[in-house]
Amino acid sequence: MVATFQPPFTAAAELRPQMRRRGYAVLEPAAVGELCGFPIHALDVFRPDWEHLAVDAYLKDGGRYRRRLHSCFVVEGDEVRQAPHRAHWQSLDYNALHGGMRRWFEPMRPETTGHPLWRHLLMTLGTLCSELNGERPWYVEAHQFRIDTTDGIGRPTPEGAHRDGVDFVAVMLVDRMDIKGGETRVFEATGPDGQRFTLEAPWSLMFLDDARVIHESTPIQPAADGPGHRDTLVLTFRADGFQGD
Repeated sequence: MVATFQPPFTAAAELRPQMRRRGYAVLEPAAVGELCGFPIHALDVFRPDWEHLAVDAYLKDGGRYRRRLHSCFVVEGDEVRQAPHRAHWQSLDYNALHGGMRRWFEPMRPETTGHPLWRHLLMTLGTLCSELNGERPWYVEAHQFRIDTTDGIGRPTPEGAHRDGVDFVAVMLVDRMDIKGGETRVFEATGPDGQRFTLEAPWSLMFLDDARVIHESTPIQPAADGPGHRDTLVLTFRADGFQGD
């Protein structure tokens, strides 16, 4: 039997001090709602999106376990602009497995990207980034992921423990269904300290300073006779432009 460790939740009021101390923080759903200023269940309006993600055809291990949609935005103060659709690119320094490729994914649904709640979420997290690293425009890449166990195993981070080459990363759990595994691991980028835990509550949030920590999620396996899945929303915030510009 493998132990499951609960997330080290931080209160919304302690988010900024925790980020400065440790370089990452984990918020339970109610704290995310407090941070954003709306009832957290309001985000359920976006959950149907995860039933319509496109297969990721770029996996170098030949797997078909990952689906995603991807869109880009610029957050400047209280203004959120959607950027023209573009490829997702990372250097080999940050993604030794899939770096160096321009990966064109299907865009997010316009009903989502134009929704006031979506724009409010991006604005809230952009404001947090500015409070931590100084006010500026933030170049945001949004990824809606589903990792499934149709082939027996699914890998949320096939590249292993990594940084993303941005300033901040927000990972929101959307759903876990009939799986085991999917443990989150966060480590100091330049030291031995690390922590492991499993995100289980929908709309819980892990927020990372990408320069200070590296992270990964362990593979998932089915916990029942049929296939299961793990759904997440990943938002990366970068100053000075998108990667690949």
